[in-house]
Amino acid sequence: MPRAAIGIGSNVGDAVANVRGAVARLAELGTVVARSALYRSEPWGVIGQEPFINAAASLETALEPHPLLAALKRIEAEAGRVTTFRWGPRVLDLDILTYGELRLDDPDLVIPHPRLHERAFALVPLAEIDARFERLRDALPPGERASVVERAPR
Repeated sequence: MPRAAIGIGSNVGDAVANVRGAVARLAELGTVVARSALYRSEPWGVIGQEPFINAAASLETALEPHPLLAALKRIEAEAGRVTTFRWGPRVLDLDILTYGELRLDDPDLVIPHPRLHERAFALVPLAEIDARFERLRDALPPGERASVVERAPR
């Protein structure tokens, strides 16, 4: 069964509860085989909003990438996510970071996530649960890595 890495983030409401709830909801889509600690990070792209709580989960799933994306969007909507603006605040953000070894470049889905290599808030939790990403995490500028701080254990 394919294994997908899911990036999870929230900075609206009870962000810790939102992220923990999302991890629990992922079990509806397959088997969560690993999950990271929770990390606090400053907003990326648009400043002037609350810090994010981020995590990563490894999910064994029978869902193909596009149905998985649709299921993640449904979970976001059910959590109360509303579209604001790019990189804006959100109750819940679920991203497919990787899907096995698949490389996909569709207009609505790119795997691996196209900006994964430059985002400490995604790489730090992902490297915690998947050693293949330690090198990418360690290649980030030290200040950027240091801006992602463990907030709570799994």
